[in-house]
Amino acid sequence: MILVNTDYISGKELETLGIVKGSTIQTRHLGKDISQGLKHLIGGELKAYTEMMDSARDLATKRMVQEAEKLQADAVINIRYASASVMQGAAEVIVYGTAVKFK
Repeated sequence: MILVNTDYISGKELETLGIVKGSTIQTRHLGKDISQGLKHLIGGELKAYTEMMDSARDLATKRMVQEAEKLQADAVINIRYASASVMQGAAEVIVYGTAVKFK
């Protein structure tokens, strides 16, 4: 499966199959949330949250690819990511794009 954030793939003629998406909401456990709160006071990278967001993006992307595979897509183009805070320490990540088949 080819995944790109452009609206084309060089050298390929594309047939549009439709929009596909994947999403997840993830949170860190209380212990990490407290330690990250302390880190917020002194500054620096919040590594537990960085890891949480990386994991969320990976899972959302996997779910989007599964939707594309159900459509028998060869690729997903014009991929975009968005995230939002759902509550303190929890974030939603959504990824979406256009599933295409090569002609």
